[in-house]
Amino acid sequence: MEDVKQTIRTLALEMGFDDIGFCVAQTSKQHKDDLKEFNARELYGTMEWMQTTQERRADPKVLWPEAKSIIVLGMNYGPKNDPLALIDNPEKGVISCYAYNRDYHDTVKKRLKRLAREMVERWDGELKVFVDTAPVMEKPLAAQTQLGWQGKHTCVVSRTYGSWLFLGEIYTTLELEPDAPHKDHCGNCSSCLDICPTDAFLGESQIDGRKCISYLTIEHDGMIEPELALKMGNRIYGCDDCLAICPWTKFTQTTNEKDFKPRVEFLAPRLGDLIELDDPAFREFFRASPVKRIKHHRFIRNVIIAIVNSKRNDLFKKVEKWVDDDHHVIAQTAKWALSILEKG
Repeated sequence: MEDVKQTIRTLALEMGFDDIGFCVAQTSKQHKDDLKEFNARELYGTMEWMQTTQERRADPKVLWPEAKSIIVLGMNYGPKNDPLALIDNPEKGVISCYAYNRDYHDTVKKRLKRLAREMVERWDGELKVFVDTAPVMEKPLAAQTQLGWQGKHTCVVSRTYGSWLFLGEIYTTLELEPDAPHKDHCGNCSSCLDICPTDAFLGESQIDGRKCISYLTIEHDGMIEPELALKMGNRIYGCDDCLAICPWTKFTQTTNEKDFKPRVEFLAPRLGDLIELDDPAFREFFRASPVKRIKHHRFIRNVIIAIVNSKRNDLFKKVEKWVDDDHHVIAQTAKWALSILEKG
């Protein structure tokens, strides 16, 4: 099936994917054990689906028994700007560069479906496509291919694209020759572990999701513990620190995908403007953006925390307007913030 594999590779690159890898439909015992330990220690925080989907996530054959091979596709979203440039800038809020424009799930899935249709027309086989929408161990699977290796920050690292790869998968009944897994090139480097603002890493390739700023700002739905909130800086959606500091990012190529090119208003939004967004304004400002999925109450919570960490006493009155908000998360976060900010 080498000719089939090469044809799929050629088609994928022609359709706009930046890299592709192939592996058998299985995960290693080590990855299964790691997932089991992660769930046993409840490091997933409020993401209970990590526990309830453990069996299907750990084994592709449980998710789809007919699967024989997995094709892992990567799309580069490498930013032109330095994601760390605005960290702690008291005027601005920082949005993770993966959310600079349209929701990548839509872009990647459309392209996956296009490739899948082409495969169905050419070869006798069944398939299913996934883009972070099913219990799939995307990063361990990618690390079983030539795309890259799973770095100490738990994300995939590519020698060509650094850590800036969106991943998508095609499970297929075709028997395709698996890649030789990529060699790990992290060496003794610990930059990604050392830079984490909340000390979320328990060790190499081990993360306490409950402390991760990406989890806190995006997935966590309630109040954020003050001890952690005060370490979040001005990050209002996600965190790129461990990805951006990786030495392999020096080889990163800026994305050519128009859906991933940044909207100017997302590059350096002003905290003083963001704190004034009501729900309709929030939904309009972040239309088609992944930021929209966290909903208004989590977003305002994050902005208020950024205002506190930026010591923006001049925004006291704007924060004060939220203390009587109908949503308890906004109201309680605002009250906490006012207890720290000095009234101007």
